[in-house]
Amino acid sequence: MMSAAYFITGTDTDVGKTTIAAGLLHAAKMAGLSTAAGKPVASGCAMTPQGLRNSDALALLAQCSLPLTYAEVNPLAFEPAIAPHLAAREAGVALTVQSLLVPMRHILDKQADFTLIEGAGGWRVPLAGQDNLSDLAMALGLPVILVVGMRLGCINHALLSAEAIARDGLQLAGWVANIIDPKTSRLEENLATLAERLPAPCLGRVPKLKAVTAQSVAEYLELDLLD
Repeated sequence: MMSAAYFITGTDTDVGKTTIAAGLLHAAKMAGLSTAAGKPVASGCAMTPQGLRNSDALALLAQCSLPLTYAEVNPLAFEPAIAPHLAAREAGVALTVQSLLVPMRHILDKQADFTLIEGAGGWRVPLAGQDNLSDLAMALGLPVILVVGMRLGCINHALLSAEAIARDGLQLAGWVANIIDPKTSRLEENLATLAERLPAPCLGRVPKLKAVTAQSVAEYLELDLLD
């Protein structure tokens, strides 16, 4: 795979987007590729002596082989675990596409072999005014990787997300089935339906793991299926 960058999104919040992103970055490192990542905005951050820190952004930073600072990876961090546009409003910060575009282009300018820019929640996450986080992906012009949280209702969420990504003029480069509810009825049939209907390769099926690490997740992912 040649040098490439992707925007990674999920079918909803809490579908394991960061878990999969970290796994993809780890797989890239194991393949001898240099890696970089960005988490433009994060809510639900903890105050540390170094300032606000988000566990998802830290997980991405840990898988970056290029020397990046926390502030480069996650330029906007907010403490409340609420929708980013609400957290930004409470903090008096204008959360616009333009405010996120410059720092994310800075990450892409590093030209790592494999770069991921991770969204927050699903595809249509609001920013300030009428801006959405999907507008950032459009402004960056990145192909998209969709993390599908395998649970009841996931087919509808996945297909609607894929339709929205296509309508926004972006390529769905691949999707990952993250089995967050292993007791989902007709799991195999649901996976088969998604494989038939999503216009991109499945990069892997990640089972519910007892020990979730970037390394353990990477074992279930196939980077070679990405264009």
